[in-house]
Amino acid sequence: MSPHVHELPTQAVILAGGQGSRLRPYTDDRPKPMVEIPGTGTPIIGHQLAWLAQEGVTDAVISCGHLASVLERWLAETELPLSTRTVVETEPLGRGGGLKYAAAALPRPDEPWYATNGDIWTRFPLREMAAFHAERDALATLALARPQLPWGAVRTDDFGHVVDFIESPTVNFEVNAGVYVCAAEFAGLLPERGDHERTTFPGLARQNRLAGWPLPHGAYWRAIDTAKDLTEAARELTLSRDRPTDGPTGPPTG
Repeated sequence: MSPHVHELPTQAVILAGGQGSRLRPYTDDRPKPMVEIPGTGTPIIGHQLAWLAQEGVTDAVISCGHLASVLERWLAETELPLSTRTVVETEPLGRGGGLKYAAAALPRPDEPWYATNGDIWTRFPLREMAAFHAERDALATLALARPQLPWGAVRTDDFGHVVDFIESPTVNFEVNAGVYVCAAEFAGLLPERGDHERTTFPGLARQNRLAGWPLPHGAYWRAIDTAKDLTEAARELTLSRDRPTDGPTGPPTG
């Protein structure tokens, strides 16, 4: 049994250094995680920090790059629910290199940790994911989401007749949701430069040391990549506020 089986992470890394070119003009004067979710008055990273704190995280390391000073100023001026530390890449290291660089600043390097991309707006039980990770003695566990297609789908019969139209269906395969649980030793396996999803993850998968945890039914998840994603997030937030309290889980509202 792994010595970390009963440990729930209390520290996290947020990758917040991307330029967010597909979110322009919102990212002309701020980094992508500082873009506000319409209707909340709070940037993406503010929602992330609140969520991490609710899940037992006490310390977060934020990897900055593009317009780092804007993010650092917001962190300094905002009352936060946990302790934060920023590290700034002086040159692009790639996602895997950036993750390794930030993980080196974690306050407890011998303990497990969470990691998330800085453009993910979500709520789900991280503690349950961490327990799943520990039970499988994995070196890393990926949260897996089933996104909705941005287009309507068409269903046909065997003869080729159109029999149905389905608006924005959920896809049949799972995608990497950009949230991880990491064993302490995972940081040492990350590349100095480059993308861990092309190097470290495939190697761990071949060794059966990489796990995948499907998001629970009804859990909210959205990657904020484009202006359309912001519009959709605002629409979903409005819909969730209008739903009965026993309805499906919607976007985080606090």
